Amino acid sequence: MRRLPPLTALEAFVQVARLGSVKAAAEELALSTPALSRRVQALERFLGKALFDRKHQAMEINADGQRLLDDIAPALDAMSVALEDIQSGGNQMRLRLAVQPLFASQRLFPLLPELRKLHPSLHLDIETTPHAIARLGEGLDAAIVLGKEADPSLYSHELDHDEVYLIGARSLAEGADAITRPEQLAGHTILLHREMSGSFDAWKEAIGMPDLQPAAIDNYDSGPLMLEAAAQGLGVAVMHASHFTQAKDPRLTQLLTIPVKSPYHYFFVCRPRALQNRAVRIFHDWLLASDI
Repeated sequence: MRRLPPLTALEAFVQVARLGSVKAAAEELALSTPALSRRVQALERFLGKALFDRKHQAMEINADGQRLLDDIAPALDAMSVALEDIQSGGNQMRLRLAVQPLFASQRLFPLLPELRKLHPSLHLDIETTPHAIARLGEGLDAAIVLGKEADPSLYSHELDHDEVYLIGARSLAEGADAITRPEQLAGHTILLHREMSGSFDAWKEAIGMPDLQPAAIDNYDSGPLMLEAAAQGLGVAVMHASHFTQAKDPRLTQLLTIPVKSPYHYFFVCRPRALQNRAVRIFHDWLLASDI
């Protein structure tokens, strides 16, 4: 049998290729940046070929690197599944799922007891990683992500259509200074989620006021924290209708009830090959059949 390179070098290569960043890959593998770079360089020496084009601080995968990635990522994933199967004695199915915290707490977790009753041997490992797409097939089986469209190289299923809501503390809808006109937002801070960064622009375009500028824009990567910030009067959150209705927070209200279709949707995504995995298929079929 031909000698193989160290598995750690292959793992490092896949992480850098998927994430497009040595720093991000090092964080995922709990390594220092120099240590991860040495592993990638060791693989390149073993192969006698460069796998990345190095441009200043960036590393861009080249044609040889992409060919290797396409060939070994499914194999590494299959190896991980096989190891988990041995560890569980073959009595458990395990799905490694990435999902955003707000979707998980509001929409997914309330229905998981139903899934457990239907499939008691299916267990979920839940992550809230910001690099979900990049880690599919390497550490993750599937993900529920928020975006304008899904990566065409992935299997995807759109889970919803929603509207953009402006959500604020009830005090912003009461009294002499109540927000009743869009132009009043010029005196307020807008709260945006990094995964829905264009939502306020879409709302302004839809109401015919694309040049409207708020006092400031604060960015968040957590939906629950956005809702709490809005409830505390720190700004007006631009989110989905479902985020508001399912929060059931009496401190919050919808401001300026103007119906605007959101350009963002939740998608279930995975690599096409992953649908052959029984755990992925069971979760996928249950999710699509659920009123989620």
